[in-house]
Amino acid sequence: NSCKGFSGNTHTQFYFSCLGSHRHFCVGYSLRSSRSTYQILKATRMNETEDKQNIEGLKPAVSLFEERWNNFKLNRLAYFSFIFLIFLFILAIIGKTLTRWIVVFDPQLVRLPEKFLPPLTPFTSEIVSAEYAPKFNIYLLGTDELGRDIFARMLEGTSISLTVGFVAVSISIFLGIFFGGIAGFYGRLKFGFITIDTMIMRFVDIMLCFPTFFLILTVVALLPPSIYNIMIVIGLTSWMGTARFVRAEFLALRELDYVVAARSQAIPEWRIIFIHMVPNAIAPVLVSATIGVATAILTESSLSFLGFGVQPPDATWGNILADGKQFIFDAPWITFIPGFSILVVVLAFNLCGEGLREAFNPRLKEGI
Repeated sequence: NSCKGFSGNTHTQFYFSCLGSHRHFCVGYSLRSSRSTYQILKATRMNETEDKQNIEGLKPAVSLFEERWNNFKLNRLAYFSFIFLIFLFILAIIGKTLTRWIVVFDPQLVRLPEKFLPPLTPFTSEIVSAEYAPKFNIYLLGTDELGRDIFARMLEGTSISLTVGFVAVSISIFLGIFFGGIAGFYGRLKFGFITIDTMIMRFVDIMLCFPTFFLILTVVALLPPSIYNIMIVIGLTSWMGTARFVRAEFLALRELDYVVAARSQAIPEWRIIFIHMVPNAIAPVLVSATIGVATAILTESSLSFLGFGVQPPDATWGNILADGKQFIFDAPWITFIPGFSILVVVLAFNLCGEGLREAFNPRLKEGI
């Protein structure tokens, strides 16, 4: 390579003429400039490396997140389910705003002359005042046995059902990481005549022996009906699987070199657990959490259908479904609309969770 230099008052320009087909032009500033010669040479070397990789057909290095995200997008069903869940989350926020804070769609407004109207029925009543007419003067999803707008009730139910699902899963994840982390990291320590790992895992086995839904049903029947009680009870009875995942990951991670090195440098144990080990053990937890949201939504809908869930006048998909079971032949849309919504949302969460599982462990997709 030949180099020609041109000097000036404020900076020096370097033109590098390469014998190959690639030419690189750099500007090297003097001490008064913001970029140093080292930064310029480093950028030039990185460009040359990328050019060499492109010529030889090698892919540039990508981060672990980008690799997993690209693997996730290859699963079309999981990717479309993820997009649908993002849309559903936005819809839940909009529904909460328009039914509680800025009441545009009133889910509790009763219009008895307008009961049992099918979907897409225009508002033409001369009995009900025009100020009580639905938005856009049309019942998008029809009305129920009290003349309430099902579309408004479904908007309210979307936010409540998703809130129950996410809060319950958050409680279960916190408990699962706490107990699983203790069992995996401090499992060899003895508490009396038994190790901590054995004590925690036997408690997990006992919890798994109980029929979860009937245990929730019993606890909810003894407590006053409240959405907060439902979220807490579902979270307290669904953390065992997460604890097993985290314990298994911790048992493998605590013997790795970087954990041993962190211990040898007298780094506090809480820092080793939460800074070094938990981020590396979180992958199976995220997959379990995604599927757990679907399970929590199904559990809440089942409780509301049986009358032990969220109580009227608050609307959830479960109690809307329960209201329509008596009129399934006269007004089937009252039952089918919330039932189909539960089916689609739970299926989307399950497909998204399966896609995450394959993205975090590509060997599953390859059949290895």
